[in-house]
Amino acid sequence: MKRLFIFGLGYTAARIAAAAQTEGWEVVSTGRHGTLSFDDDGSVRIALADSDQVLSSVPPGVDGDPVLERYGPALAGKGLTYLSATGVYGDTGGAWVDETAPTGTGRRTARAEADAAWLARGARVLRLPGIYGPGRSALERVREGRAHRIALPGQVFSRIHVDDIVSAAVAVLEAPPGAYNLADDLPCSQNAVIEEACRLLGLEPPPLQSLDAVDLSPMARAFYAENRRIANGKAKRVLGWQPRYPTFREGLSACFGESAISRPIIANTAPPPASADQR
Repeated sequence: MKRLFIFGLGYTAARIAAAAQTEGWEVVSTGRHGTLSFDDDGSVRIALADSDQVLSSVPPGVDGDPVLERYGPALAGKGLTYLSATGVYGDTGGAWVDETAPTGTGRRTARAEADAAWLARGARVLRLPGIYGPGRSALERVREGRAHRIALPGQVFSRIHVDDIVSAAVAVLEAPPGAYNLADDLPCSQNAVIEEACRLLGLEPPPLQSLDAVDLSPMARAFYAENRRIANGKAKRVLGWQPRYPTFREGLSACFGESAISRPIIANTAPPPASADQR
């Protein structure tokens, strides 16, 4: 049986693991829902030696990429996949970016360095924008009173439904090494997503406010400091991948259908969709 080792079995990687198992893979993993402790060197190294493919969803820390730092030599000869972030491109003023665009100019220097380190090892690097899905979408932020509409004309972002990451991650296990952007087909403002969530919930959108008027955390505020559109053509061409949810409308509708709509609704108040650094 083919074996896939996953570092960091979180929200997205757990779904990748389930999909891989249906495709006939045995999955061993670390993380809060994993089968091994990341710090159990002996067991991790034994499992890695028996694995055909390795996927990491672990973000870099202050000292670099923890997986490469601790287990780098044990990854030799394995098929490698790394879940990175489109934040490596920095701010492009709303322009489209593909995998040929320069990286390392944005606010996520550590992420860009980790991205480059995995590429240097021959990994398939999936660069992800804002991730949303069941239980983690604009619907929850609106229901819980954490949603904002911020007046930033021309500001656009890309995003992707977690299920579309899963289908690409399974396909990329047999793909050539290199970077692959994953995103839906409709970059848009965060306001449009919040407004659609409100429409589905039958609620009035929160008031439009200036960025300075909203009490955002530094991380949330940094989200609005960059403006770009992510091109997904390479993933479509090379992986044969097509997003099941080509826009936020289809994705939110699916989340709405899966959600427990009996949950209480509270008045509106922020952060943007989870970034790829919060898988």
